[in-house]
Formats: sequence, C-alpha cells, structure tokens
Amino acid sequence: MQFYARAKHFYREVPATEEGMMGDYVELSSVDIKSSREFLRKFVGGPGKAGTDCALDCGSGIGRVTKHVLLPVFKSVELVDMMESFLAAAQNYLQGKEERVKMYYCSSLQEFTPAPQKYDVIWIQWVSGNLTDKDLLEFLIRCQNGLKDNGVVILKDNVAREGCILDPLDSSVIRDLSILRRLVEKSGLAILEQERQEDFPEQCVPVWMLALQKAFPEREGVWVRSP
Repeated sequence: MQFYARAKHFYREVPATEEGMMGDYVELSSVDIKSSREFLRKFVGGPGKAGTDCALDCGSGIGRVTKHVLLPVFKSVELVDMMESFLAAAQNYLQGKEERVKMYYCSSLQEFTPAPQKYDVIWIQWVSGNLTDKDLLEFLIRCQNGLKDNGVVILKDNVAREGCILDPLDSSVIRDLSILRRLVEKSGLAILEQERQEDFPEQCVPVWMLALQKAFPEREGVWVRSP
C-alpha cells in the first residue's frame, strides 16, 4: 500500500500539462507519437487485425496518447487514470474531439477492470512500472478479458538493461525485457511483436513497445497467438 500511496503523492505535484506528462522531456513527445502511430498501424484495420471501434487508454494522464495516437484511428476512446486532476484537464486538452471520448474512469489500474470484450486496443504506456509484479500480471489478465476478437494490448514502457530498478521518487519499477516477457506469458497473452523506440537520446532509459494478443495452449503446452 505504501508503494501506491507514494506514487499518488508524487503525481499530486505533477502539472496537468504535456510537459508534466513527459517528465520535462516534452521535446520527445512528437518522436514518441510518431513511433506509436507506426507501431499501432501494424495491428489494426485489416483482415485478421484489430478493429477500429473502441480503444482504452490506461494511465492516460491528460490524454496525450488519446489525442495524437488513438483518436485518429478509433471511433471512440475511453480514458482511465488515478488522478482526477489529470482527467479534468483532459476534457479541455481534448476539446473539439470530446464527443468521441466516451468515458473517463478515475481509478488506479490495480483496481480497474476493463469491461468484457469491449475494446479493440488497450494501450498501456509509461504506467506498467507503477504496478507491482502481482498487480501487473492480474491487470494483464483482466485486459485479456476486455479485448474483442483480434483485439490487441499495446504495452509501451521504460525497460531496464538488466534486472529491475526501483525509482523511489515516483514509486515505480523499471523491469528488463525478460521480466516483462515472463509476466506477459503468465497472463495468457502472446507477444506478437516487440520493437525498441528509436530516436530517443542515448542517456534515456530504453523504451520498448510490445503488441500482445490472446493466446491459447497447444497440446505441447506452448503458448501461441490466437488465429
């Protein structure tokens, strides 16, 4: 509980602006958005791919990803964030597109359950580190149940080069790729593709994007993506 309480205390001091959402790296926002759009495009809008009806933005903040990545693709988007101040700011930030934002959920992800079979894409960016391993695993399981047929979870986050790093400032952890992959596989999701974010400064922690989809076990016990 202290882990989560410290995070909430930290985010109370974060301004509800693009600068606040990017942690003072606002100049990287356009690079991040461009890569996210290109990665998303691979998994939506075609035969056997995810549909474009509804997406869920997890840890949405003021809706930066919703505005620039999701709303250009999906008919409607829903936002979930634990900070009421961020969601209030989102309603101004998304002005002009607010009629396609159907819901704002004020909730921590460890307490949030996506509606069953509702979403074509569930986007989880720069927030998985705010969950413990147990809570992230359980959240991914709940996300799996929230996907429509051919739906995809996109997980984008900082990734440690090795092991797990605790950031006491915002009460988060940075996991390496092998730890993330193990949690994903335990959840019953399969990794369709993974890609490193390019064009970030070398001094930045590496950022990776993972596309995840429901899997089913073959008789040998190997997890494979659903058709």
